[in-house]
Amino acid sequence: MMKERQLLVRNFEAGSYLESFLVAAVASVLVIRLFLRLTGYPQIGGGGLHIAHMLWGGVLMLASIIVLLSFLSREARQIAAVAGGVGFGTFIDEVGKFVTSDHDYFFQPAVSMIYVTFILIFLAIRAIHRNRTYTPAEYLANALQEVQQAVLHDLDAEERKRALLFLRRSDAAHPLASALRGALVILDAVRPPTRAGLFAFLKQQVRSFYHHVAGLRWFPFLVIGFFVAQLVVKLVYVFIIIFLIGLGWEQTLSVRVIGSVAERMLHLSFVAWAEIASSLLSGACVLCGVVLMRRSRLSALKWFERSILVSIFLTQVFAFYQEQFSALLGLFLNVAVLLALRFMIERERTAVIESVATDPV
Repeated sequence: MMKERQLLVRNFEAGSYLESFLVAAVASVLVIRLFLRLTGYPQIGGGGLHIAHMLWGGVLMLASIIVLLSFLSREARQIAAVAGGVGFGTFIDEVGKFVTSDHDYFFQPAVSMIYVTFILIFLAIRAIHRNRTYTPAEYLANALQEVQQAVLHDLDAEERKRALLFLRRSDAAHPLASALRGALVILDAVRPPTRAGLFAFLKQQVRSFYHHVAGLRWFPFLVIGFFVAQLVVKLVYVFIIIFLIGLGWEQTLSVRVIGSVAERMLHLSFVAWAEIASSLLSGACVLCGVVLMRRSRLSALKWFERSILVSIFLTQVFAFYQEQFSALLGLFLNVAVLLALRFMIERERTAVIESVATDPV
């Protein structure tokens, strides 16, 4: 009896690529708007011609598709994710011109349209990977993808362990599963001694340093302290931008400042309320991470990552319309923290894999 063919097979690493796409898209919108504001909204072209920057976005999205269709490595997928994200952000930044009869780039609801678009993309990504029950075929396909690294680069120990774990959860009766196990045995036996390049050496040094630091007793407290401090700074920043600067220094220094703050709360704009709400949501994610740190470091780090993603996708977008420069600085800091968190999550996930799966071959 012929097996039913699975049309769409999920990539276990897709979440990382899609988050890179979204972060690049949000960052490009904010950077473009800041650049245009600082330079007085210049126009590229002349003689009645104007080259809209959405066209450059289309070029970048096309380039990302070409990279995806032409190359097979993880690096190619990461490059395509970032290039596609920058292209999409550059494209959607000009949505105001195409929903108004007078091509108004400054059409105020355009901000909400961009925001809703990013949220819908994020929800669609989560919906695709929400079902954690992967099929045996998906495990086998992802194991094959791990073994592919042996052809493109050296198959390191972590990739080998992931491949073995995926093979255990695939259909053991499938002829390709046994062939891949045999290939892993051969690769391990005949792997020639190679001199690590500079990048591989630095990566190994960073991994070793993290494993050393992560084993120290004070490391969880350091992580918790960092994110709690970041949350406090974020809430103070939002309060200063919305209330103190919004009120003006005369009312801020007045003895009636509490009454002035309460009155201002009654007249806050949608953007201000959204910034406050997203900051509180980010804080709730941090609180979940703090509670889970003792039980599961991996789960705690994932909640901290969600906190940073909320800040990037929501808080920074709204903060940009309150104070551009500080919002852009906050964006870059959040992206840096996100990259560090991804590294830490990958290290912890690898540790979980090593504890769950011993090497059977």
